[in-house]
Amino acid sequence: MLRRSVDLAKDQSYVLAVLTRAQLDRSVFPLGDSTKAQVREEAARRGLAVADKPDSHDICFIADGDTRGFLAGRLGEAPGEVVDALTGAVVGSHTGAYAYTVGQRRGLHLDRPAPDGRPRYVLSITPKTNTVTVGPAEALEVRAVRAERPVWTGGERPAGPMECEVQLRAHGDVVPATVELTGDTLRAELRRPVRGVAAGQAVVAYRPDPAGDVVLGSATVAT
Repeated sequence: MLRRSVDLAKDQSYVLAVLTRAQLDRSVFPLGDSTKAQVREEAARRGLAVADKPDSHDICFIADGDTRGFLAGRLGEAPGEVVDALTGAVVGSHTGAYAYTVGQRRGLHLDRPAPDGRPRYVLSITPKTNTVTVGPAEALEVRAVRAERPVWTGGERPAGPMECEVQLRAHGDVVPATVELTGDTLRAELRRPVRGVAAGQAVVAYRPDPAGDVVLGSATVAT
């Protein structure tokens, strides 16, 4: 059974939720009951050089933090259009859709302001047409999520709808929801809207528990 770490700021249960029950049975997480501060103290006591190593906040294998440059150097430039979802008009261009994420506001380089003068955010990315679609913040809100390839490890797979909590990004907000599994599909009805949900993210279901919330299962967001 997989639970949240006692150090919620460093909890990795969201990314580990893709593991199957068989994989979890062969896994050990010896630091799950320790905070980062406690681990540093123990490392210092043992004279380990990593005791004072700064925390990493970026992708570990991109030393300078330039993710866009890293991808461009390997994938090359791929020019495309930035389209306004409300008007259908082309409002900008890009050199690679891989450099954008759903919910992004900065660095859009739009050619013109929105008709209502409000900020625009990335709503979706369509690789097939290499199009980035932008729109108002409220268009990012979702109240239901459909996900595929569920992995269920927190007990018996539910036969019908069940109440739980879900998380849709690493260290993201936890939202009360009703989750239902049907075949190879998981559907989550959220009690309140969430912004910035993109295809390919994980939706992870938790059962609240004072000893550490239990991971029930996960699936990959489709829509």
